[in-house]
Amino acid sequence: MPSARSVTMIALVAATTAAGAGRGTAAAAAAAKARLKNPAALKDVAPAEYRAVFDTSAGPFVVLVHRAWAPKGADRFYNLVKYGFFDNCRFFRVVPNFMVQFGINGDPAVQDHWRDANITDDPSTQNNKRGTMTFANAGPSSRSSQVFINFIDNTFLDTRAFAPFGEVVSGMEAVDKINAEYGEKPDQGAIQQQGNGYLLKAFPRLDYVKKARIERPAPKPAAGRGRGRG
Repeated sequence: MPSARSVTMIALVAATTAAGAGRGTAAAAAAAKARLKNPAALKDVAPAEYRAVFDTSAGPFVVLVHRAWAPKGADRFYNLVKYGFFDNCRFFRVVPNFMVQFGINGDPAVQDHWRDANITDDPSTQNNKRGTMTFANAGPSSRSSQVFINFIDNTFLDTRAFAPFGEVVSGMEAVDKINAEYGEKPDQGAIQQQGNGYLLKAFPRLDYVKKARIERPAPKPAAGRGRGRG
């Protein structure tokens, strides 16, 4: 049997390791938040196609982004997902038979830096069909961080600078289940200023993004590979 001293040493090593891991996690979180406070530095160019995998309180869904559809929007969305902007964001605007909107960061200290971090418009090359994802806007070249998913075909948006950049390819049933009981009641100004504190108090049953991450599609096999000889 191990001695009392060896047991104590093992316990100390375990505690030290756990404490180090905790400090590492905290440091990583602080670094991620610091990056999010500098939108101008998040300029990674997106792949031609990529998947954004969302784990939400309503269930998982996957968005396939096509950069050719709207390059500026695809690049901005890529950076938002890659650097954790959407994590813990609430679906604050849910309008049945229209769309569900999210993309105001739950931390006002982060969101304040994105309020005017706008990108210029992309031409609309696709229709706002059911399941497509599009940036919200408040006029020309005003896209920042808010996006929406169309519940139905909303092609009337196509001529209003709402350029789809991706489409839900898995989990649309989870998108359809996102809680709509509060409709458009959450005040966007209050969310900007108070973040999730306001939403959790006034609208506690809002669904939210637990975690979003980038996943590149598997490369397509070269022509002719995998075929046996005749």
